[in-house]
This record gives sequence, structure tokens and C-alpha cells, in this order.
Amino acid sequence: MYKGKTILGLIPARGGSKGLPRKNIKQLLGKPLIAWTIEQALASKYLDRVVVSTEDKKIAEISKKYGAEVPFIRPKDLATDMAKGIDVILHAMNWLEENDKQYDLMMLLQPTSPLRRSEDIDKAIELLFLKEAK
Repeated sequence: MYKGKTILGLIPARGGSKGLPRKNIKQLLGKPLIAWTIEQALASKYLDRVVVSTEDKKIAEISKKYGAEVPFIRPKDLATDMAKGIDVILHAMNWLEENDKQYDLMMLLQPTSPLRRSEDIDKAIELLFLKEAK
């Protein structure tokens, strides 16, 4: 939470990439690629919850192992090369609102950006409020 606003960290991770299938769980320096993002998201001072959206059971299993929540399995039609990122985000936000909780803000954290640190996440949130970009 930051300045009274609840913030969801959403990590979209599909298993069916054409170029490198299941790239999100390929090993990078001893752990799955997605683990780097999950760990930094969980270390953020401001993210209230870290959720992974995936259609892949193995990605879900690994995500949970590293501490992320996987409260739903993403529909297959939102895990294709033609699926739009905004539709994945809206699906997650709508599912959470209908089944669990509504959040004031959502931060999208791509698992293919493993060099992002928790400090980067927190500074981005602070900047959002500083610039009144909400």
C-alpha cells in the first residue's frame, strides 16, 4: 500500500511462446526466469499482493513455490500469440474483483525483465504519485 492505495503486482507468464516455449521457467543463474521477478515483487515495500496469470500448470506450480499467488488459471484464448496484453490484465483484474478483492492500482511486471529490483518497483510507484499520473 502506498498513500492509502492498494497495489497489485501482476506477472503475466504464458507457457506457449513460439520462439522459446516455457521461457518463463527456463533456468537463469540457477533459478527459473520468473523467480527473479517474483522475488523482487515480494520484496517491494508497496505491493500488497503478487499474482501470476498463466494458463500453464508448471508455471503456476513454480510461481507458488517462489511465493507468488496463482488464484486462477488464465483461459487458453488469452494465452495465444494473438492475445492482447490488455485483455490479460483486464481478465486478472475482473477475476480478482469478482472473486476476491479490488485494487486501486496494478503494476505489470513482465517476467522477461529479470534485472528489475524491488527498489525500481518502489521508485516507479513513488514517481507515479509524485507526477500525479494516476
